[in-house]
Amino acid sequence: MLSRASMEHSQVIEEQPLPSFLSAHQLKKQREKMVKFSKQFEAQLVPEWKDAFVDYWQLKKDLKKIHLLNINNNNNNNTPTHNSSLSNTLFTSIKKFSLFGHQHREHELIHVHKKLASSASKGDMYETELFEQLADTDAAKEFFACLDLQLNKVNQFYQKKEKEFMERGQSLRKQMDILIELKTAFKQQRAKGGASAQDSKEEASISCTFSSEEDSVKDKTELEQLQETDELEKNDEVAYTEVPISGELVKPMRMKSEDIGKQLRSVSSRSFSCQGKNLKINIPLTTPSRTFSAISYLVWEDLVNQSSKKCTSEGMSKLHINKTKLHHADKMIRGAFVELYKGLGYLKTYRNLNMLAFIKILKKFDKATEKQVLPIYLKVVESSYFNSSDKVMNLADEVEELFTKHFAEEDRRKAMKYLKPHHRKESHSVTFFIGLFTGCFIALFAGYVIMAHITGLYRRQPNSIYMETAYPILSMFSLLFLHFFLYGCNIFAWRKARINYSFIFELSPTKELKYRDVFLICTTSMTVVVGVMFLHLFLLTKGYSYTQVRAIPGLLLLMFLLILVCPFNIIYKSSRCRLLRVIRNIILSPLYKVVMLDFFMADQLCSQVPMLRNLEYVACYYITGSYKTQDYGYCMRAAHYRDLAYAVSFLPYYWRAMQCARRWFDEGQTSHLVNLGKYVSAMLAAGTKVAYEKEKSVGWLCLVVVMSTFATVYQLYWDFVKDWGLLQMNSKNPLLRNELMLRRKIIYYFSMGLNLVLRLAWLQTVLHSSFGHVDYRVTGLFLAALEVIRRGLWNFYRLENEHLNNAGKFRAVKTVPLPFHEVDEED
Repeated sequence: MLSRASMEHSQVIEEQPLPSFLSAHQLKKQREKMVKFSKQFEAQLVPEWKDAFVDYWQLKKDLKKIHLLNINNNNNNNTPTHNSSLSNTLFTSIKKFSLFGHQHREHELIHVHKKLASSASKGDMYETELFEQLADTDAAKEFFACLDLQLNKVNQFYQKKEKEFMERGQSLRKQMDILIELKTAFKQQRAKGGASAQDSKEEASISCTFSSEEDSVKDKTELEQLQETDELEKNDEVAYTEVPISGELVKPMRMKSEDIGKQLRSVSSRSFSCQGKNLKINIPLTTPSRTFSAISYLVWEDLVNQSSKKCTSEGMSKLHINKTKLHHADKMIRGAFVELYKGLGYLKTYRNLNMLAFIKILKKFDKATEKQVLPIYLKVVESSYFNSSDKVMNLADEVEELFTKHFAEEDRRKAMKYLKPHHRKESHSVTFFIGLFTGCFIALFAGYVIMAHITGLYRRQPNSIYMETAYPILSMFSLLFLHFFLYGCNIFAWRKARINYSFIFELSPTKELKYRDVFLICTTSMTVVVGVMFLHLFLLTKGYSYTQVRAIPGLLLLMFLLILVCPFNIIYKSSRCRLLRVIRNIILSPLYKVVMLDFFMADQLCSQVPMLRNLEYVACYYITGSYKTQDYGYCMRAAHYRDLAYAVSFLPYYWRAMQCARRWFDEGQTSHLVNLGKYVSAMLAAGTKVAYEKEKSVGWLCLVVVMSTFATVYQLYWDFVKDWGLLQMNSKNPLLRNELMLRRKIIYYFSMGLNLVLRLAWLQTVLHSSFGHVDYRVTGLFLAALEVIRRGLWNFYRLENEHLNNAGKFRAVKTVPLPFHEVDEED
């Protein structure tokens, strides 16, 4: 008999009985719709913990061996002897009438031995001993050996994660106590000085003391470790940074140049004494203001450290914890609670799915062998640690209670919106409009191509006003939305491959763009763009002059820019705001802490240099008023605008190099400097191309070939080995990695070959090959589109490698740092 707990677990995915009034055909259709448990199991497990779950597929393979063996035995024993049948009947009858027959029969099948663990970290180990006919088959031995291995693995992993989450919960309780104490002190301080004139001008704060001796410098210069994090969201999310404690003493007056980076990484850690406790408050250097304040702080310490020691006999100074700092600490702790609750939810899912997997596989075993093993082994599984421990449930209830009380104003519904955010439901209307706008785009684009072919606008001409003014806008939007469309394809592929891109990019589950949303944006936008360009070309063919229709392309660009910065809550406002924040972080790369989404987006810009150059040219054309004077070549003749166009070509690589420098500055890993060298080589290659375009000599041509070849080899190595994790010599998959998300290996080899071919597109700038009588701008658009396609291919494998790195470390939730740290008085 199954226990009540097992039945509750089985209700999660157990097949429901079908109504008796359904016809045979309807019953067949309903059963076809039912998904196999193995597929449901794979769909619901935590992707980063996949290796820690029960290997249900291996157990099914072992069970299939037993099933085939039983079939063979039945075929060989179709005519048993009379004497053996009589003896078996007598033996069965004796067992049946024995008082202890049932119990004895169970013990004759299997017996699970429990070995007490030598240490608490290993946990109890289980080993099954087989009796009766089961002991005679190697297939059964392999099955139960694998089953014991899976049970022991599940118990150990669950115990490890439970211990980790319990420690986080304990730390968060202490953080809450400190925060509540500081808030109370802040309110009291504000109430006392509320009537003073000074407080009316300055923000109220708690005055706490911290030591200004060399020990305090150590506290202010703790090493900050990089953690890929999120920016502040409108839903009060917080950027997290993990700040471990360092025990080294640093003297500011004797500071070496290589120590400056280490000190700047941790100037945010300040030791202070408040309410009778010695504490540290960590303020990560994630924004320009904090970075500049950290630099000024170090300079000031160098200048006045000695004089400050003479002036303060007690060696104490004041640290003000104002409302802003308390608010920042409050959001950090709130975010830590959210991540802890998410991890506890994952652990509950881990327990329930594994319990179901054991029940399902034991049922299949009983069915294949016609034995009653399920009740025996299931008792062991139910009493094992991962199913019997209730610490996770209790901690989850406590987190809900604390979060509701301190962060949701006693409103449980509001608290659960943070702790359990619901995913947006996909609407069928989105799919309908995708199809509608796709059809409109195809029709308009076909009409545009036919009209352009008739007028001969894309043929080689000495002077083509249309190609100088209107075509750059069409080219720019085509590259942009092609890239965006490929991103939607990436999202679809990541979801199919079970790559947790939302966790990697730290996207909000309630606001992230689904692939259908991306496709809708692309089809709608390109329908508008091609529609406007079709109208513009149609007016030109009807006899309107360029002067009369010159503003149409500019108005199209202006409309998209206004939509991008629109402050109203329309057209995916949260995604637009996030995009603008990421662009801001990229432009100010050295000053902002670099997270995964930032440098991923900066890599996308490296593939959109032609689009950026078109944008710069169009901006010059309309800002300088060239469209009014009809001086279409002004932006190409003016030296400063031409130099600016060359600078735009370098900017994406410069931003990416600065991000590598900032990551090296934060983490201290030399691999970031090596990555920086890749973008420097790309800038040098681009510089030689610019010089070759100005002065087409043999010397510059040789230099272009040498530098471009070196940069291409450098980039290919980094693509395959670092970003994709391929070309592993000792891998079980030749020239690939051990773990692959795609089943067909040929796809990886094809992708590497295609990436190699598309990386060589720079040869076009040397060979100057053309496609018949097509304008060189169209050829440039085609080559730029190939680079965008290469980047779309690169995106999938880059995130696949990142996902496998997370899975290798079983990292499914963010490790959130905490703002307050208690320190000993000796320190």
